[in-house]
Order: sequence, then structure tokens, then C-alpha cells
Amino acid sequence: MKGVIASIARRATVVDLTHQIPPGDVRAGAFALAASYRFFPKGTIHIAVVDPGVGSERKAIAVQTVDYFFVGPDNGVLSWALQREKIKSIRALENQSRFLKPVSRTFHGRDIFAPAAAHLSGGLIIEKLGPARKDFVRLEWPQTRQTRRAVQGEIVYVDHFGNLITNLDSAALIPNDRTAAHVFVRGKRLCPIAAFYQAVESGKPVGVLGSAGFLEIAVNGGNASKKLKLSVGSQVEVRFQ
Repeated sequence: MKGVIASIARRATVVDLTHQIPPGDVRAGAFALAASYRFFPKGTIHIAVVDPGVGSERKAIAVQTVDYFFVGPDNGVLSWALQREKIKSIRALENQSRFLKPVSRTFHGRDIFAPAAAHLSGGLIIEKLGPARKDFVRLEWPQTRQTRRAVQGEIVYVDHFGNLITNLDSAALIPNDRTAAHVFVRGKRLCPIAAFYQAVESGKPVGVLGSAGFLEIAVNGGNASKKLKLSVGSQVEVRFQ
């Protein structure tokens, strides 16, 4: 992909966001993109390729928002980032004159997405990539459940360090009339919520409001996913005192 981009847009700067997404895990890719894209300069072209449906009838799209471009398979991997953006144009990637030939059935990242992004980088208007589309495939964001003394959610992402990132954001974690809070799993108290990882002893679990803006469950100096045997979809509850 880098070689294709360099061949078409030699002045383009390519930044690898991550290669740590589990194979075929569209939700993990969607979360990584949504958590990171806003820290790039306006005008950045984001390519996200988590594409278990490559070669099938799934669509390939490019999306222009007020501040960015997004290119990738229309399988939901772009959706959590796009739901935060004001969209200007959605285009199906169907202009084959902009593809690398021959197009592989197994590597559209190289043959379709990378060329599309490179041409956009060179100044091509998005309308030249293909016909307009009205919408894109959307992944459902898991809903939280709030009561007066607790909020329930689930783990949506496991990062490189084994930290368990949940869908509970700062608004859900800071009730106006309470400060102390603990994380419960399967009805049992797991750990306190603190300001930083080393607020607990080495090897102990702790809940921290992480850099993505969501509660993450970590183990000080360890891998929470392995030690706690929790994964994406595991249910968590925060109880307030």
C-alpha cells in the first residue's frame, strides 16, 4: 500500500496508525480509528482496511467530511469516526481508471483503497472516484444503562497493553453528587476507579479514564485482558458511593 501511494503521490506523508488490530475485527478497527483520527491535521486522508469481506459484494467507499477524508470498505469500520463528523460527500469507489491493475480479489487495500487515497492527496476531487451514495454501513455502538447509583456498559476494545477499554465515558463516570466509584464484574467488586495506573499496587487492577475518553480497566504493570480473563463484549458495572 505504501509503495502504491508513493508511486502516485510522491509528496504524501504516510503515518501508520496501528497494525495491531486482530484479523477481521471490524469493531476494533472502528474504535481505533474513531479514537485517533481527530489528532491528525485537517485535510488528512484516513485509510482503514479491516476487510474480511474483500472480494465479495461489499462496497468500497470514500467519504469527505468538513475536515477529513476517509477511505475503506463499507463494512462499518469507518462508521464510528464518521458519526462524529459533518459529511459532505459519500462516493462508491467504482472508477476503475483509478485502480491498480489487475485488481486482486484479496488485497483491495493495495489495489483500490491506496490508489484512491493517493489520488485524493494529489488533488483529485472525490466526485471523480465514483457515484454518490446516500449512506454507509453503521456499526451499532453498545448502549449504557444508567441508574442513580450505578452505570452498566461493556468492553469494546483491548489495546496493545491488554487494557480493557469500555464504552463508559467521562459523562457517565462523574455524577455530580458522588466521587468514589468501583468497577464490578459479574456482581463482584473488581477494582477502584482512580486517576492513574500506579494508584494501586503493582499487579492490581484499577479503572482509569483513558486517553480515548473512556473508562479502561488496567492492571498496574500487567496485562488486564490476560490476568482478568475479560474480553470484548464482557459486561462491566460502575457503582458509585
